[in-house]
Amino acid sequence: MLTFFNEENKYMKKTVIELFAGVGGFRVGFNNVKLINNHVYERRNFTFVWANQWEPSTKVQPAFDCYKARFKSADGEVSNIDIAKVDTNQIPDHTVLVGGFPCQDYSVAHSLTTEKGIEGKKGVLWWEIERILKGKKPKFLVLENVDRLLKSPSKQRGRDFGIILRSLYECGYAVEWRVINAADYGYPQKRTRVFIFGIHQSTKYYKKIKNINALSVINELGLFAHAFPIKPAATLKEYDVLKDKSTAYVDIVKVSDVFQACFEKAGLMIEGHVWTINCVPTKTEATPLGKVIFSTGVDEKYFLTANQIEKFRHLRSNKKVERTSKINGYKYLYSEGAMSEHDSLDIPGRTMLTSEGTTNRSTHIIKDPLVDRLRILTPMECERLNGFPDAWTEIGMPERKRYFMMGNALVCGVVSRVAKKLAFIIEEEP
Repeated sequence: MLTFFNEENKYMKKTVIELFAGVGGFRVGFNNVKLINNHVYERRNFTFVWANQWEPSTKVQPAFDCYKARFKSADGEVSNIDIAKVDTNQIPDHTVLVGGFPCQDYSVAHSLTTEKGIEGKKGVLWWEIERILKGKKPKFLVLENVDRLLKSPSKQRGRDFGIILRSLYECGYAVEWRVINAADYGYPQKRTRVFIFGIHQSTKYYKKIKNINALSVINELGLFAHAFPIKPAATLKEYDVLKDKSTAYVDIVKVSDVFQACFEKAGLMIEGHVWTINCVPTKTEATPLGKVIFSTGVDEKYFLTANQIEKFRHLRSNKKVERTSKINGYKYLYSEGAMSEHDSLDIPGRTMLTSEGTTNRSTHIIKDPLVDRLRILTPMECERLNGFPDAWTEIGMPERKRYFMMGNALVCGVVSRVAKKLAFIIEEEP
């Protein structure tokens, strides 16, 4: 059963849809969801009216099953079909669109059938977000992605993010963005992601930031400046996703063909003009990995055997391995630096990957303080690293998938801080 506790009428206009929902990280963060005795308690800060989670090429849908089970008594539909097949008329009107979308190749070209048409690279989910934005015109959007999005692809740095900014401009949005390392703001994982805040031109907030100096928005007055304070920065880089000194970006194809930029960790885009700046966080006291591990004994299966210890010792050692390029058969040396035999419990954990829990170099290895033996993290400890309630994915999901889901998830506390400021912005809207 799902329980809400708050003044419901006050939040009626804070309606949200969640795309690429996974196991519900945005919703858990936005509404401070708790799980007590397998009972979900959701603070109704925002009303989630629709969500979509679909994993292609598989009949099994564990993320959707988890989301649906945890929010089974919630308002709104949870969709489990290819987002490309969803008619926007079937999606409820909403104030905020949220989602963590994949980092892919966003290149675009003129359609082969007509020079007037534009087509994005097939299979890229960004264009589904664009389609929904054009159809529903939500006032705000909050998106999350890996930070390399700002620099991809390697042969044309900044092109992909430039395409996204141009796309959002054409949909009528201004954009604030920030690269955030969760550990810098007190969370127990060094997980770095870029967050994108879109503001529709019809909003009061858009008009406010449009008339404020860009440096002030980035340093102190914008959503991210409030949620994640930084040390004042002064040197802005400026770009334009409409034109530059030599080339008019007549359409998004031209951006795809020639645009390059060095996007920094923070930035603002209004009416196609971009300001970006490198920033240094005003750090919060770190939460060490030791704070999330069990204080009582764990199952023997998580402890390493002598054979596993040797495998991990090799994987984490300093080494050079000869590899062969799959593209041209060229042989090269792949180097890896040494890692400590186990992860320190006195500092935040490293970024979790989807391979967490397997015999892989990236898997966390800790020395259990109760028995002084090496082991991997349990699925529940991984949930804690991302700020999910204990046992959130313990709902008929295989353990391997539980690790995988946490490797894909975001840090819920980070979006909680975004949501807190966003709530005030929405309340000030007419």
